[in-house]
Amino acid sequence: MENALKVRDIAAWLEAWAPPHLAESYDNVGLLVGSPNAKINKVLVSLDCTEEVVAEAEREGCELIVSHHPVIFRGLKAINGSNDVERTVMRAIKSGIALYAIHTNLDNVMTGVNSHLASLLGCTPESLRILRPLGAKLEKWTVFVPREHTHAVRDAMAESGAGHIGKYDYCSFATEGTGTFRAQEGANPFVGNQGEIHQEQETRLEMIVPGEAVSSVRQAMLAAHPYEEVAFDRVALENGRVDFGAGMVGELPEPMAWEAFADHVKKVLGGQGLKHTAPVKSHVQRIAMCGGSGAFLIGDAARVGADVYLTSDVKYHEYFGALGSFQLLDVGHYESEWQTSTLIANKINEKFPKFAVHLSTTKTNPVTYR
Repeated sequence: MENALKVRDIAAWLEAWAPPHLAESYDNVGLLVGSPNAKINKVLVSLDCTEEVVAEAEREGCELIVSHHPVIFRGLKAINGSNDVERTVMRAIKSGIALYAIHTNLDNVMTGVNSHLASLLGCTPESLRILRPLGAKLEKWTVFVPREHTHAVRDAMAESGAGHIGKYDYCSFATEGTGTFRAQEGANPFVGNQGEIHQEQETRLEMIVPGEAVSSVRQAMLAAHPYEEVAFDRVALENGRVDFGAGMVGELPEPMAWEAFADHVKKVLGGQGLKHTAPVKSHVQRIAMCGGSGAFLIGDAARVGADVYLTSDVKYHEYFGALGSFQLLDVGHYESEWQTSTLIANKINEKFPKFAVHLSTTKTNPVTYR
């Protein structure tokens, strides 16, 4: 029942969307405070998790806060209220509010932070692609399953990470055939008898498995398969995944004068000003972007022939990397990501449409302008 959800139910859905293993090594994602078994009736979604956000959750009766930025980013040696992080954690614990973060793992999925940013900027959906793909290894698995158990094995493999191709999941191919085997002494066959050659109508089930999901897919497949000994094989593929990675590149429907595009950026992202390099072209169409701190992708923006690269937190000397290649726009960290809250809330409602999801109204941007 949706009115009896637990923290782990929300976490499992978010992690199917943005698997934690995709987070950067320096990051801290997942359930940071609270029990996965805690019952929840309402969730608050925010960009940051601060004392003010916890206070808002208290007022709204939310037992879980899902934030993009993790409140616990570096190790805590004590929790005594000496800084804002400790005070936030203490207040959440005292109020029985669980804290969950979905950070760089959401940055690194095709339908995450950067595709949402591209949509806000007006890039066409069909033009979008990852700016720097992870290029994770892929395998094709073939497993032979009794016909009536095909769906159970396929679903178990898909839910643990197999069968993802681009914007599609549960991708598989199945052919029918006849399997033969003879159970020897000491075996405990699911069908057939010891010492007798048995024929069984089976399905040859084929699915793509990403390298990072090999362990979980194998475990799920074996658990769902009825046979004592499971026949399957794995073939390494030369092509890698292009639907995971950092940044995004897309194209506007029509070229736009760079001044008009800059004004458009300020309007849709709510910015009060932009820092930028001199324009290289009078009009722009191919837009590279990375929500949050994205200076590490400046070279990638040049590689894909971007007219503009939009990101934040660019240091003085890093601007030189764009000169003569493209225009670099620093829109501000908060401005590039604050609407991620809407993206996360919509994703939760997609699975749990009757569950109460509250978008935070607390403005957490610590930067002001005058």
